[in-house]
Parts: sequence; C-alpha cells; structure tokens
Amino acid sequence: MNAEMVMQELEALGKERTKKMYMSNGAHEPLFGVATGAMKPLAKQIKLNQPLAEELFATGNYDAMYFAGVIADPKAMTHADFDRWMNGAYFYMISDFIVSVTLAETDIAQEVSDAWIASGDELKMSAGWSCYCWLLGNRPDHEFSESKLDGMLNLVTKTIQDMPDRTKLSMSNFIYTVGVSYTPLHERAVETAEAIGQVEVKRGKKSSFLNPSGNIQKAVEKGQIGFKRKYVRC
Repeated sequence: MNAEMVMQELEALGKERTKKMYMSNGAHEPLFGVATGAMKPLAKQIKLNQPLAEELFATGNYDAMYFAGVIADPKAMTHADFDRWMNGAYFYMISDFIVSVTLAETDIAQEVSDAWIASGDELKMSAGWSCYCWLLGNRPDHEFSESKLDGMLNLVTKTIQDMPDRTKLSMSNFIYTVGVSYTPLHERAVETAEAIGQVEVKRGKKSSFLNPSGNIQKAVEKGQIGFKRKYVRC
C-alpha cells in the first residue's frame, strides 16, 4: 500500500465531530478527523514501514502524521530524524503523542530527550519531558540512573513555575510518573510535588492549576505505585 492509498483510507475514516475535537486542541487543516482506534485495522495490514511513515509524516496532515507514528520503525530512526519530525510538530498532540511516543521505543530516547529539554523551545521541552514519562511508565527501573532522575526533579523544582504552559504540563506529569512508576524515587517525587505546590497554566483567557502532589496521592490510594504499561505505542 502506498502513501496515496493510505491517505484515501484515512479520508474515508474521518469524522467531522472528531475533526472538530482535534481542531479545538490545536490541530489545523489539513486533517480528516480519524479516531485513533479506527486506524488499528489499517496498521495491522501495513505493520512497520519506515519509508511509508516518512512520506505520511511529511504531508502535514494531522491524521497522516499520527498514523506515521503508528507504523514507524523507531529503531531505524536517528537523532536527526527525530529532530526533523519535531520540527514538523506544530502542536502538542504531535510533539507529545506522536514524536515522543515513537522516540520512547528507541535506544537513543534519553539522549534525544535530554537535548530537547535543554533546547528552550516549548514543544521540544514538552516532548523531552513527555518521553521520559513514556519511558518510566514502561521500562524497568534498572534502566535509569537514579542520580540523573534526582537531578531532573531538582531542575523541575527550580524552573517549572517559569516555563511555558505546555512544558509545565509535561514537567508536572514527569513528577507524577516518577512518583508512580519509578519506585526508588517515589518519596523524592512526593517531596518535589509538595515543594512546588500548584502550578498555574493558562488556556486562552482561563487559568487552571496542576496538582502533581494530589495526583500522586490518588495513585497511592488506588495501589498504583510501581505501575508499568506493557506497550508505549498503540
């Protein structure tokens, strides 16, 4: 199946209601409005196909870009490839739920994420912190440096209140994920969350407040500490 055929299949799966929902979150034309679950039969048919994924991602069509992440072969991608994909990520659903998810299945995930976190760019920083969340929620604890993660918690404490809103969200989620999925630093994450308190993020003219401390406590009450997901990508 070539790129043109995939685009036709995706267009046929599009729903106006889903399209409006995506656009309300920041997507823009071109897009069809395909629910992620509706892509699964097509993904099973194609399996991993990196050349096709590259063609689809380059279209700039949101649904095609998402599907590119589903069929991409992450281990065939280099640091430069992921940087190129990030440069095409124009809003958080691409940066955090396509690019960083795909990156999380590679051996270079931490290296690339570290560079993005240090970049100063809102979506790159958001994707870098998000990738660590995907990693921590999936991989065994021994694959991570406890001292490195401790240093990252220190960085969050010092900088989160001054970060762009999307980065704040991902940093808050990082604290939560360390607290829930990386047991060696559970207590440290709890302390970090308590130290920063609530974090204000603005959505248009309205403000909302992130509460990583409360979210970790809810996970404790539900017996979710130590949780690891089996898969990162759908």
